[in-house]
Amino acid sequence: MGIQERRERERLETREKIMDAARELFIEEGYEGVSMRKVAQKIEYSPTAIYVHFPDKEQLFLELCHSDFRRLAAQFLKLAEIKDPVERLRRIGYAYADFGTKNPNHYRMMFMTAHPPVPDDMEGRGNPEEDAYAFLRETVKEAVAAGAFRSDLTDADLISQTVWAGVHGVVSLQIAKCDDPWVPWRSLKKRTELVVEGLLSGLLKKG
Repeated sequence: MGIQERRERERLETREKIMDAARELFIEEGYEGVSMRKVAQKIEYSPTAIYVHFPDKEQLFLELCHSDFRRLAAQFLKLAEIKDPVERLRRIGYAYADFGTKNPNHYRMMFMTAHPPVPDDMEGRGNPEEDAYAFLRETVKEAVAAGAFRSDLTDADLISQTVWAGVHGVVSLQIAKCDDPWVPWRSLKKRTELVVEGLLSGLLKKG
């Protein structure tokens, strides 16, 4: 490996270390409670070293959002070749639950931590290849066009957000409460299946 390649690898490793530390702090202390100095202290770097990679807290936060949402979109994109939009929607539900439970810190930061809204012009927004919600919505629109849903269900955003809310409930409960012995928890797999299949059963046209 040449000097330039090694330097680039080290730069990317440092950048990832900064982002991981910032993600943890945003979860623990909220957006307002985090400063660039705190991020630097967490990884024992000087604030100057952090600013080499990110000019300010806002840009660091936006890069975290972009990175994490792009990672989720990549999971969905693997399902793009499924022709049947209903089956694709079903698989999206399972893929979302799998992503959230396997990446709890990413999920907490994305969907369980209060933070400023992501700008409308954020890179990739609205592109199904980079925007997980856009991919979900396009799949639902295909299913609506194919007449798969009940006749009273024609709003793709309403259907998308309802499915999202249902699976989010499974994931967030798993992350927040799965170690609580007060509840006789059933398996995550069974809970996920019941939510996904129950939602589709209620939304799809009968017969």
